[in-house]
This record gives sequence, structure tokens and C-alpha cells, in this order.
Amino acid sequence: MKRILLFLVTNFAILIVASITLRLLGFEPWLDQQGINFNSLLVFGALIGFGGAFVSLAMSKWTAKKMMGVKVIEQPRTPTETWLVETVRRQAQLAGIGMPEVGFFDSPEPNAFATGANKNNALVAVSSGLVNRMSREEVEAVLGHEVSHVANGDMVTLTLIQGVVNTFVFVFSRVIGSVVDKVVFGNREGHGPAFWITTIVAELVLAFLATMIVMWFSRQREFRADSGGANLAGRHNMIGALEALKRSQPHALPDQMAAFGIAGGLGQGLKKLFLSHPPLDERIAALRNQ
Repeated sequence: MKRILLFLVTNFAILIVASITLRLLGFEPWLDQQGINFNSLLVFGALIGFGGAFVSLAMSKWTAKKMMGVKVIEQPRTPTETWLVETVRRQAQLAGIGMPEVGFFDSPEPNAFATGANKNNALVAVSSGLVNRMSREEVEAVLGHEVSHVANGDMVTLTLIQGVVNTFVFVFSRVIGSVVDKVVFGNREGHGPAFWITTIVAELVLAFLATMIVMWFSRQREFRADSGGANLAGRHNMIGALEALKRSQPHALPDQMAAFGIAGGLGQGLKKLFLSHPPLDERIAALRNQ
């Protein structure tokens, strides 16, 4: 799911840059000669953690447009563009949200995403491959799925979860850095280079592991968005769209990117913990059992 990838990359980049900047400026109010002031660290960690998540959310539409090369349909120029805009308009009205911006990006593979800080000011984008390789009924279902993500407020909920995760990463990386500095390197006064090096490494590792929490939430909300897409475009069409994605999946995306496409990716063992989508078979079964 590309919106998750873009959000995570922006969020963790902000977190790492903020940490390095604070160090270079010498602004660390949670540190003293005796060690770490945990109350100050927790408060400041929450400010940085939630601040980074909400900045990422505020930048989500801009980031998506720039990184994905999304071309917003300002004035439809073809029948297909007119149909896309009118379909999203109708679904947005049914879902009770404001009209999102509608755009497309060049990609031969079927893909789509929705993003935005406000459910009344979102972006829904589809790939050229989605429009060219799927029927209109299937595309309509995919659009309903994405509109449902917006209506469910998934990006805002994701931001709150990411804020908690960021705070955890920020606080515990510095606790680990302090322990290593004092216990392993025996630094009893202040904080030496080992503290800063260990903190940055721990921050990167913890951020990677914390991604599992974000991906778990992402997998749960896919079922809700599928259900929403079925309500907006018909259950048969939503199942048909997922089956079409399943047929294209083995060759759709490189392995390292499969987890971030609309169809998700295939994974076994620990890899499944980092997938943004449940297996398509599970999603199709859930719809059939509704």
C-alpha cells in the first residue's frame, strides 16, 4: 500500500532528522550529569513523536503527488477521466465526505491509494494500469475501497498510532543508549559518544520493529475498506476486483515493494508481520461470508 510506505518514510525521516538536529544544537532537556530525567524525556518524546506523525499527515497529499507523480484531474479531458471523477463524486456523497481530489499516475500495474489529513480534503489516485487492465465495475469497486479508507478516517487513526510508536522509539532508544554508555563503556559522568551512536542505531532498529504495529493496524482496516467498497460498488464487484488483483499479483510488483501495493504482498513466517494487507484469499472469503 503506497500511502503507508509514503507515510512511514516521511514520518521516520522526520524523527531521525529531528533527533540529529537536537543533538547538533545541544538541546536535550532530558539529560543531566546524573543521567536521564525520565519525566522530561517522556514529555519531550511525546512532543517529537506526535509532532512528527502529524507533520507526516499534513504532508501526505503533497508527498504522494511528488513521489508518485500524481496528476490531479482539474478538468476532465477524456471520457475515462470524466467517469473517474463522477464515480468518486457519487461515492463520496454516499459515504458522507467532501469531494476528494482525483488523480492518476503512470504505472503499468493495477494500483490505487487514498491519502490526506482531512476526510473532506483527501486525494484518491489510480494507476494507468488499473484503468487499462480492469473492467469499469472492478475499478469502481477499487475506488469505493479507497473512498471508504477516507470515510473511515484511517489516515488520522494511523497518525495517532504512529505518534504512540514514535514516542516509544524516541524514549527507549535513549534509555538503551544510556544503559550501553554507562554499563558497557563505564561512563559515569555525562554522556559520551557511545550514548549518541547507540541511540541512533537503536532508533533505527526500534523504528523498523515498530513498523509491525503499524502494519497490523493496516491489515485490520483493509477488511473494513473492502466492506465499504462492497457497500458503495456492490459486493460482487468488490470480490471481482480482488480476484483481478490476485490474478495480477504474482508479477505485479517486485518483492520488496509488494507489501505496499493495493493488493498487498505474499509472505510467509516473520515476513507476514510486515505486510500491509491480509492475503487476498482471506479478504475475498471475508466478503463472501458477509
